[in-house]
Amino acid sequence: MKPLRDFLDKQGEQFHEGGKLEKLYPLYEAGDTILYTPGEVTQADAHVRDGMDQKRMMITVALALQPCILMALYNTGLQASLAYQAMGAVTANTWQAMVAQMLGVSFMPSDVISCFVLGALYFVPIQIVTIAAGGLSEAVFALLRKHEISEGFLVTSTLFPLTLPPLIPLWQVAIGIIFGVVIGKEIFGGVGMNFLNPALTGRAFLYFAYPAQISGDAVWVAVDGYSQATVLAAFADTQLSVTYSWLDSFLGFIPGSMGETSTLACLIGAGILILTRVGSWRIMAGVTLGMVVMTWIFNSIGSTTNPMLNVTPGWHFVIGGFAFGMVFMATDPVSAAMTTGGKWIYGILIGVMTVLIRVANPAYPEGIMLAILFGNVFAPIIDRVFVNRNIKRRQARYAE
Repeated sequence: MKPLRDFLDKQGEQFHEGGKLEKLYPLYEAGDTILYTPGEVTQADAHVRDGMDQKRMMITVALALQPCILMALYNTGLQASLAYQAMGAVTANTWQAMVAQMLGVSFMPSDVISCFVLGALYFVPIQIVTIAAGGLSEAVFALLRKHEISEGFLVTSTLFPLTLPPLIPLWQVAIGIIFGVVIGKEIFGGVGMNFLNPALTGRAFLYFAYPAQISGDAVWVAVDGYSQATVLAAFADTQLSVTYSWLDSFLGFIPGSMGETSTLACLIGAGILILTRVGSWRIMAGVTLGMVVMTWIFNSIGSTTNPMLNVTPGWHFVIGGFAFGMVFMATDPVSAAMTTGGKWIYGILIGVMTVLIRVANPAYPEGIMLAILFGNVFAPIIDRVFVNRNIKRRQARYAE
């Protein structure tokens, strides 16, 4: 690797101050940082030394997302294959299906490899568009502000595609991630200054701007003309019956956003984040606690007209994007609460709001996305309350 290091150092002379490509330094620095650890280190004793820097933190989150990505590939292809089987014929009504036929994909649910290949034909283009459009937005702001490109986009560009349905138009993917990066982060000053999760901000924008492509029964299975409601939508609609078991929902073999269906994959990611201390177990526990308590309250009330009041905590945990949002979105270290007590309140607030939105708003059965954004808004206030309380307690302790 030394020849590569020498080559980068030599080319870097053109990008540093005084070089011909000085204005493009953020682009050079981004590539160099991906390949190697930054060369700057602290020397003074006043600094706290820790092996976990921003780069390692983002790489850890990206690693924790891998089980969800694998399930996104497999389940997207599985649901498409099941749809083609139900329709009785394989009709190449999308370019993905045409390419799949050229690659020899069997369109059989039992063929695991074919499911992965078919799912990749839907997921990978969305991932590429996300990286290209969002990365360009990051680069433009970095060049204008003359600062380094943050590794934070590595996680944003991975999270965002996992929250989307497989049939979403690619131009909407580009608009959504640009909105999330620019409006959700950059206009507030970039990484560390934003109070909203950029991936969720972009997803929320798409939901309200283009509801036909982000909601309904026809967008969750990657086959044009095939309609299939999600388990959450089936619970919310008295005219529909739930045809999937709890185990199917837990494992993720159900229609839904590509990376949010498998609770098991999310829990594996949660284990990685908790063991590496990147994700807060207090926030995850708080979200679960808030959901369980609010669900028990609604279960005790019951209803014959609103079936969502009767959904148990176990089902709330495995349907929709609850587990995915709890593990990867609510624990965002920038937009979440930072104080120890504040993390509990922040998590409980999100759990309670999730169930409230699911139960009280029949037009929008999913609630975790809006609940997390709501929690993001109140996180600074929650932290301020706990910080002020700690200050007053210390003042009283040392008053004499």
